[in-house]
Amino acid sequence: MDPLVHLIDGPRARSAFTLRVVMSAPWGIDVRDGAALTVVVITGGRVWLRREGLEPLPTGPGDVLLIRGAEPYVISDRPDSVPGTVVYPGNRCMSLDGRAVHQTMSHGVNIWGNDPEGTDTMILGAYEGTGEIGRLALAALPPVALLPAGSVDASVVSLLTREITTARVAQSALNDRLLDSLLIMAVRAWLEARPDTAPNWLSARHDPVVARALDLVHEHPARPWTLESLAGECAVSRATLAARFQRAVGSPPMTYLRTWRLTLACDLLVAEPDLGLEPLAARVGYGSAFAFSAAFKNHTGTSPSDYRRTKQEPSPVG
Repeated sequence: MDPLVHLIDGPRARSAFTLRVVMSAPWGIDVRDGAALTVVVITGGRVWLRREGLEPLPTGPGDVLLIRGAEPYVISDRPDSVPGTVVYPGNRCMSLDGRAVHQTMSHGVNIWGNDPEGTDTMILGAYEGTGEIGRLALAALPPVALLPAGSVDASVVSLLTREITTARVAQSALNDRLLDSLLIMAVRAWLEARPDTAPNWLSARHDPVVARALDLVHEHPARPWTLESLAGECAVSRATLAARFQRAVGSPPMTYLRTWRLTLACDLLVAEPDLGLEPLAARVGYGSAFAFSAAFKNHTGTSPSDYRRTKQEPSPVG
């Protein structure tokens, strides 16, 4: 299991916001919701994306946008259209003169826009947070990644579109799973199309010995691994594993193990607020809360308790 899988299985990739957007020209939406990651699938018409520091980006039916980071962006019918609506954290939709427009632009279950028969249409899914493992998995993506039509399974897009707009039992849970599937397809397609820029945990999988070591570390972080025991599980000598792992991943096996354990601990601190430091330390391979706390502070610059408290504080609303 690699960080891309943990992005979906992890504690933070849940309760994503999903919506079908329907618009007629002229239109523009200034998105300032602060989401950590947004997935946009164009299902009809033509949509432009603008973000500070980037050239305006045109998209068409079937294209997928992965928008990483909380910085604002604009989607519109033309590259120079003036936004008429602003989306703030909590999915508050306001006109430029400060009027709430969420209800007036709603056209049924999770359908939103300036025209229910609009020809510019898209599916939008926004993740408020991706967790530390999610950030590790997404670190290879640019602020905006455009995947051409055909990069993801059209049947998943069709099913998600139908489920988003249908009020049925467990709708939100199913929407989450479908959006997760769409995300994993898109991220995988982006990384596999760019092997030279893929993160080390993905590119290193071309070496079967290193791939085996990575799987063991990712799936069993609590084991008392040593270089010798890890090499034994991979059926090679310590020197062979160390050399091949360093060459493929860019760091020694034990260094990578420590980073993975502490990255996993970051997510556990937030996902399980009642989990004490002793059991948490055991789950990520540390013999005591003291040893874990010292390693965690050295890695993050803060104590586990302070990290947990900071991440649980409500974000300021813009």
